[in-house]
Amino acid sequence: MLGARSSARGALYAQPLPEALGKSPQTADLVVVGAGAMGGWTAYLAQAGGTGPDGSAVGGARTVALIDAWGAGHPRATSGDETRIIRASHGRDQLYTRWSRRALELWRRYEREWNVELVLPAGALWFAGRRDGQEAASAATLVELGIVHERLTADDLVRRWPQIAVRGDLDHILYEPDAGALMARKACLAVAAAFQRSGGHYAVASVAPGRSEGGRLLEVVDRAGRSWSGDQFLFAAGPWLPRLFPELLGRAIRVTKQDVLFVGPPAGDRRFHWRALPSWVDIDAGFYGIGATEAYGMKIAPDRWGPTFDPTDGERVVDGDSVRLARDYLRRRFPALAHQPMVESRVCQYEMTVDAHFLLARHPGYDNVWLAGGGSGHAFKHGPRIGEYLVARIDGAPEGAEDGDDEMRFRIGPRLPSVADGSGVDAAGPGLPF
Repeated sequence: MLGARSSARGALYAQPLPEALGKSPQTADLVVVGAGAMGGWTAYLAQAGGTGPDGSAVGGARTVALIDAWGAGHPRATSGDETRIIRASHGRDQLYTRWSRRALELWRRYEREWNVELVLPAGALWFAGRRDGQEAASAATLVELGIVHERLTADDLVRRWPQIAVRGDLDHILYEPDAGALMARKACLAVAAAFQRSGGHYAVASVAPGRSEGGRLLEVVDRAGRSWSGDQFLFAAGPWLPRLFPELLGRAIRVTKQDVLFVGPPAGDRRFHWRALPSWVDIDAGFYGIGATEAYGMKIAPDRWGPTFDPTDGERVVDGDSVRLARDYLRRRFPALAHQPMVESRVCQYEMTVDAHFLLARHPGYDNVWLAGGGSGHAFKHGPRIGEYLVARIDGAPEGAEDGDDEMRFRIGPRLPSVADGSGVDAAGPGLPF
């Protein structure tokens, strides 16, 4: 129950404490660099073990070290901020749709096990300006996979959620009742804490690849010369991945500045709380949002590429133009919020691959190094499923063992399909520029 999940016990479980440098073990079977959605879940499942989607055992029976430069959920991380949408709609792409549903199953499982609130079951709305847009493609995929959804008219929308305005610009609305939002920063902390409870070693340090021999990496080292050796390594360093491997990934992943705003509803007005308002995506307008939580206003964010951004030294200050555009959108879609104050703001980043697919692959120059990145704005919700996939690959599963040719999208080299825009392109694209 929600009250139980919000208990003090749950709050304590969400606070991992890094081990003192020099006192924690300096060697492990698997060393994971990066405690975000990809790295944190992989480290946890590799350490604690679990059950895969086919019922087979995943991970366990090894020692794992998890290292992050600033700690899980820190404000520079792509997996930071407060909330993320979780939804199944991905156009005609069945793999991401299946992965999202599997991930939601895992989010809910561990939310119960860890007694900490991670999933906000708000549902999700997709505003469709065209009859044949991505929303229609998503609906067809949801039908094929048996996922519950509704196609709403503008009148349906206003009747059920009168706080949303329709000005003759919507053809229909796709509603996913089982979708919602995830508590992002809280989840990163909860995963790292669960990793520690399962016996994993968690340290805060800025590390880079160190010595190698015979096609195998031997260690990672920090700036003070401390090293962590391992049998296998996973680099899931988000926007820092191209810096760690510049020759391989310098042109493959683009890091851009993404502004996020939180608008405060009027005093006592609960219409924009997540319990009263589903998460929403407006592809044609280029905005998405999540209902207010107790601590924050309604989230509204432009879904367009920002300028190239330095994740380490870039100033985390939103652009005035982002505020202006958000207010223009609020006047059109949420008029009761048009003149309300922006009560919080965040600067996050996208790590976009050239085809918007994730990078989940072995390093071509090392037998024992795996790379995970290129979240491309939609990786967080898939976190536990990505962890399952990576642990299986690290354990020796070949490419395609779980999802066949669909897994070619994650490789280094020619990838299939060539884009992730819901068009269902099946021809091999040019791949990443490696």
